[in-house]
Amino acid sequence: MAPTVVFIHTIHGLKDLFDDLSRECLPPCRRYHVADDSLIHRLLDAGGLTPAVFRRVCDHVVAATDAGADFVQLTCSSISPCAEAARHMVKAAVLTIDDPMIEQAVARHRRIGVIATNPATLKPSVARVEAVARAQGRDVAIQHTLCEGAYQALLGGDRDTHDRIVRADLARLMGEVEAVCLAQASMARIADSLPAAEKPVPIYSSPRPAMERLGEIMRGDARHAL
Repeated sequence: MAPTVVFIHTIHGLKDLFDDLSRECLPPCRRYHVADDSLIHRLLDAGGLTPAVFRRVCDHVVAATDAGADFVQLTCSSISPCAEAARHMVKAAVLTIDDPMIEQAVARHRRIGVIATNPATLKPSVARVEAVARAQGRDVAIQHTLCEGAYQALLGGDRDTHDRIVRADLARLMGEVEAVCLAQASMARIADSLPAAEKPVPIYSSPRPAMERLGEIMRGDARHAL
């Protein structure tokens, strides 16, 4: 029987992206999606993770596993810290979205920019870059940017305003660093839409590296033993 992968999203609209990447990067599998945008609203209201958010994410992971999930992929950097707690509750592999992207950027660059639209995501994303750099024994300088107003525009259905703000802040940040990490999967399509002439430095987004890592794990790559 083909393995089952469940994706847990904090916003709607990412299903097609991860389905496309799954077909490209994963072995044959069954895929299901859980989208709970109450998580992101709770994060925004509290300014970060709360016990209630930890519990709700873990509840989703447990429910997914009870429904037959072999792999649970979190697709939001803001809830990545919940993965460690959830792993103690289930037999399924629980994966975060950002580590593969960050590992690539840290291995290749020393001046790294981190850009986010969600203020609750920026601080943990920067902390994760610092932690990966320590683990790799790399000395990195991090420049971070919050795209003020962009996330609120996206939540309000104004994608054009969201994209305009992100493009402007991304252009400024690229002039100050050697590479940029996008802190949220929702920003990947914007970077992908930029012509090469408008990308003077590499831009790292999380969905593709995460799906490539998941595919390696599903195929039994010993480098990523869980």
